[in-house]
Amino acid sequence: MSNGLNGERLTKNERREQARENARQLREEHKKRDRRNRLFLQGGIILGVVAVAAIVVLLIVTSVRPAGPGPRNMASGGIQFTTGFEVTSTPALVEGAELVPNAPSEDPDVLNIQVWVDYLCPYCNVFEQTNQEYINSLVDSGAATLEVFPVAILDRLSLSTKYSTRAANAAACVADSSPESFMAFHASLFANQPGESTAGLDDSELVQLAKDAGATSQAVADCITSKRFQPFVTAATSAAVNNSALVNPTNGGFGTPTILVNGQRYDGGLSDADAFKAFLVQVAGAAFVEEETSTPTPTPTATP
Repeated sequence: MSNGLNGERLTKNERREQARENARQLREEHKKRDRRNRLFLQGGIILGVVAVAAIVVLLIVTSVRPAGPGPRNMASGGIQFTTGFEVTSTPALVEGAELVPNAPSEDPDVLNIQVWVDYLCPYCNVFEQTNQEYINSLVDSGAATLEVFPVAILDRLSLSTKYSTRAANAAACVADSSPESFMAFHASLFANQPGESTAGLDDSELVQLAKDAGATSQAVADCITSKRFQPFVTAATSAAVNNSALVNPTNGGFGTPTILVNGQRYDGGLSDADAFKAFLVQVAGAAFVEEETSTPTPTPTATP
């Protein structure tokens, strides 16, 4: 077997030189391979650092990103109307901020009516149809203030479309950009109330109801379709559900409608207008009702 060039046998010195050369080439190959590995490792570390940095930056940006605001005029979670249906103006709350209750009227003769409603709730609709016209007359004349709190506790009854949340969001959109149209929209949501266990009205139908109520701006339509105030609705609902002052003593939970007058809970018949008026008498006194009905009280005949 030939070990040299041209088939010649190598001498001992030549074999030693060849071995040295082979070793040198092997060392060079190892050095090249080590340099490549270091470059790959450094590149991987750099990419990893960049990726981690990007994630950290994303988390920081997410954590400091301005929270989505709530609607204007609903800092309490509801929208309040005073004499002549003047809206109590409040700034938008940032997400996570505590709700700020509206101050009741300082006039002791003015009733402060608060109503929590879910627009899918049929009982809310019964109370609305039975008593809203009378309540509106009280507010219009200055005999009462009205605060409406749209909440969403019945999403489970709208075939996964979250109609309660979407309707409450739509109400918040109107309160934010077109508060003078709120009560008309509020009434329209009940007049067009879908049945429970249905998909409810879609967003385009909610937009149309808002337009029909006078909230015609594109801002309202975009707000409804983008569900801009859904987080606010969720937070306001949670605040209501966890408010011990709103707990129904009968079942120990929160339900709709919940009606407070001067902080006192109304638990009478929802379809009984006389019962509700009697409750107002109980809270405010007979003089209030006499003034509102403008019916002269007969003067008792003197006993001979």
